[in-house]
Amino acid sequence: MAAPASQIGTHVKILGFDLLNLSLNPTDSTFSDRNGVRFSRVECVGVVVSREFKPGRFLRLVIDDSTGCISCVLWLNQLSSPYFSRRSPPDVLAVASMAAKFSAEAQIGVLARIRGKINVFRGEVQITVADVFVERDPNFEILHWLDCVRLSRNC
Repeated sequence: MAAPASQIGTHVKILGFDLLNLSLNPTDSTFSDRNGVRFSRVECVGVVVSREFKPGRFLRLVIDDSTGCISCVLWLNQLSSPYFSRRSPPDVLAVASMAAKFSAEAQIGVLARIRGKINVFRGEVQITVADVFVERDPNFEILHWLDCVRLSRNC
């Protein structure tokens, strides 16, 4: 039996509908789908339909992949947060510059691929963003859908 994706360190490709129907495993803070597969990190693709930007604090995005709208948050407070101040300064500066780049690229109407960790905030499932990629190929969303269907059948 294969190890859960949360232990492998991979991002599970997932659709909005499936993400919104996950159940939380309270013992290890992972989520599981309807087949019982556990994971904590996901990758999703969709069009940015909402954007809330608080400079120096966060960028909240909502992406729509036509199966559901997914709330995503990118934290921009790496330089002032007590959590990040415990990390090494070069690492914090690198994360802060990447976050600023991601926030500039993620505009309303662009097709974005988002990778991150799933969590719950105020009872809503959201993704804490680790990476944002703006996709130039309009077929990328359909290819992501096909990958999700293929992976759900094989896993």
